[in-house]
Amino acid sequence: MRVCGIEIKSNEAIICLMTLEQGLFQLPDCRQQRFVLQHDKDAEAMRKFQFTLQKFFQDYQVRQVVIKERPQKGKFAGGALGFKIEAALQLLPDVEVALLSGQHIKEQLSRNPLLIDFKATGLKGFQQTAFEAAYAWLHHKE
Repeated sequence: MRVCGIEIKSNEAIICLMTLEQGLFQLPDCRQQRFVLQHDKDAEAMRKFQFTLQKFFQDYQVRQVVIKERPQKGKFAGGALGFKIEAALQLLPDVEVALLSGQHIKEQLSRNPLLIDFKATGLKGFQQTAFEAAYAWLHHKE
């Protein structure tokens, strides 16, 4: 199964593709590491952003999207723009979307620690949270 882990920061969705086949995790090559929403007040820009994500998921045959959940209140609360991005993802057809709390991700990582250092994955440092979300979801589903 191919999963796309996502961390939403400000006006961008940072992504990491991951597959689990026969007990082996793989990070498929990917043409993009993030999607940026340029003009959130423009309905056409929102449609284009959503279409771009949908096309990406179709091209890479992603059926499951996992988003690291952001609190709605408090010091680390997500902004309105981030929640617009989250809604755009949740409304995509043909893709299941799950939200994982930071606590759940940490629990899965402590139960199933990474066997390699994150730096050895070849991903960019800013993709680590998206990577951990996908990894935690795949372990949760085992």
